[in-house]
Amino acid sequence: MTAPSVRLAELGIELPAVAAPLASYVPSKVTDSIVRSSGQLPFVKGQLSATGRLGGGVSIEEGRQAARVCVLNALAAVAEAAGGIDNIDSIVHVTGYVASDSSFFDQPAVVNGASDVLGEIFGNDGQHTRSAVGVAVLPMNAPVEIEITCRLTS
Repeated sequence: MTAPSVRLAELGIELPAVAAPLASYVPSKVTDSIVRSSGQLPFVKGQLSATGRLGGGVSIEEGRQAARVCVLNALAAVAEAAGGIDNIDSIVHVTGYVASDSSFFDQPAVVNGASDVLGEIFGNDGQHTRSAVGVAVLPMNAPVEIEITCRLTS
């Protein structure tokens, strides 16, 4: 398998700076051979890339793009804790929270924005278990929040 850093370069993706926590928590934490991110919002250069709820003004494609931004922020956080992206062996689990209008039920399509880019970067090692959860509201009126759990190289 091609190293994740090489795949990022091939895809033209640059991981962002790790977002500062909004409250009393750390962006990521290593325990044994696992590194887990806190929930990450779709911040681009300190600003949310989108706001609102799916089914209430935010389209599925806008939600997918927000999920992609979230997971790249999460990858930045876990990569920093791991000592670099190439120290991440595989993606274990993704949890996606989707701010949803009461009539919206396609949360999995939104969270695919995160899952798909992980597959592009990690190939088969990007396959993961996942939860896609609809919620009434997220911090700062973000449409999506993503957290990831990864296994470190041995």
